[in-house]
Amino acid sequence: MADELTAPATDAAAAQATGRLASAIKIVRPKKRFDMATVLGMVLTIVIISVALALTGSLMSFYDLPAVLMVIFGTFTITTMSYSSDELKKAAQILKSSMIKSVRRPSTMARQLLDLSVLVKSKGPLALSQVETEVRKDPFLFQGILFIADGYTPDEVNRILTQDIEALIERHRRTASIARRAAEVSPAMGLVGTLVGLVQMLHQLDDPSKIGPAMAVALLTTFYGALMSTVFLMPLATKLERNSGEDVMIKEMILTAIVSMARQDHPRKLEHELNMLLPPGERVRYFSQ
Repeated sequence: MADELTAPATDAAAAQATGRLASAIKIVRPKKRFDMATVLGMVLTIVIISVALALTGSLMSFYDLPAVLMVIFGTFTITTMSYSSDELKKAAQILKSSMIKSVRRPSTMARQLLDLSVLVKSKGPLALSQVETEVRKDPFLFQGILFIADGYTPDEVNRILTQDIEALIERHRRTASIARRAAEVSPAMGLVGTLVGLVQMLHQLDDPSKIGPAMAVALLTTFYGALMSTVFLMPLATKLERNSGEDVMIKEMILTAIVSMARQDHPRKLEHELNMLLPPGERVRYFSQ
């Protein structure tokens, strides 16, 4: 790979990108968007189950306060016992991301990173000071740019930013594990409620009027436990893992670009490396557009 931008297409791209960056390239902030898929799926599931229950008879026959207390609050308290208070606080913040999603197209991010790479290749790392205000919009990207400006070696940059990404993955993994832990606990609490109801029923066999309420607790706790796990907690854990994967992909793209700029690699090489990270439908053709 040549050390200078000698290909005509590369020269044109370099001139175009340098002009844009000289006039302050726009780094697109992640857009916060309410995730309708999560809410809509949850609401529709509740409506479908409620309609099905109503068609079988009285909807109120599927409500029992002791069963609700035992399963819902029991699941909450046992789950909190499994983690520290700091982990639960961090998890509460990340849980919001399952409802409010950061939207940023990977292909757009890739083009912005390639613009920065062309600028560094053309004018050197100090040219990044021209776009400092825009780069600040992405804290992870700004951190990497500071490392380049401060003279960190590519290996040092790669090691530090990789550790940041691994820490992010671990935080998201722990949050998803809390939801999965709750999904495991809720059916178990349903089983506990079933045993409690059966014990009550056996103690009251001589009074037929009390057998029904005891049996209701026995059956409804199992129902509530299965409902919580299947309808709410497992989908929530899956959503968190998916959102984490998208966030990590963006940060890995930034890491790849920062290391490439620190080595002052040819932007064509960076384009190839970024396309290896991107999904097929998001891959870019920066130098052949």
